[in-house]
Amino acid sequence: MSIGFINWSMTRFNNQDFAICGKTIEALRRNVISHLPLWLEGIYTIVERRTENKIIVSGGGHVNTYYLFGGKDESSYSLIQGMTLAGVFFDEVALMTRSFVEQALARCSITGSKFWFNCNPENPSHWFYLEWIQKRTQKNALYLHFTMDDNLSLAPEVKERYEKMYTGVFYRRYILGLWVRAEGLVYPMFDRDKHVIHTAPAYSMRHRYFVAVDYGTVNPFAAGLYDYDPTAKTATKIKELYYRGGSAKRVDNERYYKMLKELIGDYPIECIIIDPSAAAMVETIVKYGEYDVRKAINDVINGIQTVTKYLNAGVLAFHDSCKSTIQEFDSYSWKEDSSVDTVIKENDHAMDELRYFCYTVLRDELMFEI
Repeated sequence: MSIGFINWSMTRFNNQDFAICGKTIEALRRNVISHLPLWLEGIYTIVERRTENKIIVSGGGHVNTYYLFGGKDESSYSLIQGMTLAGVFFDEVALMTRSFVEQALARCSITGSKFWFNCNPENPSHWFYLEWIQKRTQKNALYLHFTMDDNLSLAPEVKERYEKMYTGVFYRRYILGLWVRAEGLVYPMFDRDKHVIHTAPAYSMRHRYFVAVDYGTVNPFAAGLYDYDPTAKTATKIKELYYRGGSAKRVDNERYYKMLKELIGDYPIECIIIDPSAAAMVETIVKYGEYDVRKAINDVINGIQTVTKYLNAGVLAFHDSCKSTIQEFDSYSWKEDSSVDTVIKENDHAMDELRYFCYTVLRDELMFEI
């Protein structure tokens, strides 16, 4: 699509401004902009001016400027106000705010300007699905539906691997390309026979150890000790801490710290990954200087997708002593009839710390493996 957008704009216009938009400028550079010089080599000359967030494309006697924007939050729309554009390309438009997208569309006042969109499907109540895909005839829009089979660069074994990564709602969206609601259990692929083990891995100097924490005072305080085997590329939750405090049995951060020390024992953990909102608990851990602390990336939907992939791929296992974790898998569910993908915030504390571990640490280790 990016090649098509550049070809269209370069053959139709000269000395005009365009916008290329992604969720963030960093993601846009990684997924689109960095590839353009190779994809368009010998056709156009591309010069990127990173400090100005723009590229200048020349060829065939035409020169045009393409400004780069990130549209991830409501404040982003102000960045594009006042511009005059001949066209705009939105990469992964469903991840952008409506205010930003509509402001960018309003900037396209040059005669012959066009809008280009692509995205993976989301919830069918998403504004883009309702306003553009459902109303494509009224808006005179060309709608193309692609699946993995349309990607001729993917080998059959790669397609098969991708298909095994997803089940449930994510399979229907990312493999079949359908706009469907998230419903039922969040992790329907969790299988006690497959994912629960009865003998924990023996301690090994070659393994790496982590603790993940979902902080709670009135709500439960949940933590897990994880054994990561770099050779097998597997991670096992070998111990859990699940303290149901409540108002009657509430304890302070000093007591929680002692509980964590008991959980860790003699294991040489690399860091404690903790709920980023738990600032006071972070201060307590840092005060003693015994463990490194890393604030978790609390991206719920992407984190759930990551856990889903690792469960499907056989990366994750749980010792049978982690009873609260195993119990939560059986009840952790999507909220019904929600306009956005939302999980029910009950019985989710072990699920949250598992997500923190997978999305903050394990994802970096397995980025090129899964």
